[in-house]
Amino acid sequence: QVQLVESGGGSVQAGGSLRLSCAASGIRWSQYYMGWFRRAPGKEDEGVASIYSDARTSYTDAAKGRFTISKDNAKNILYLQMNSLKPEDTAMYYCAADSRRRSVVDFGYRGQGTQVTVSS
Repeated sequence: QVQLVESGGGSVQAGGSLRLSCAASGIRWSQYYMGWFRRAPGKEDEGVASIYSDARTSYTDAAKGRFTISKDNAKNILYLQMNSLKPEDTAMYYCAADSRRRSVVDFGYRGQGTQVTVSS
């Protein structure tokens, strides 16, 4: 059974930082694509970042230069370091995984989400 459990969300002021974590179980960690997407109120799911089985990373324009995705293969934990946060980053952030390479918003497994709120 696949489980993805996010943590690390919270409320910060603009310019602040947060690090999200996602503990994964039930997947072949080294063979899966992992990523983060977010959902803001009234908006569609938006991809944030992905990391592939070969450790290559991909970022959307909104995340480039401010967010960093990484993973700890020994602990099966995915991270998203978010710096220089802006109010428009406010959203529920979801960890996602899939054995196939596709858009992160279409990954087949996803967690319950962790809320990030950025105030101006």
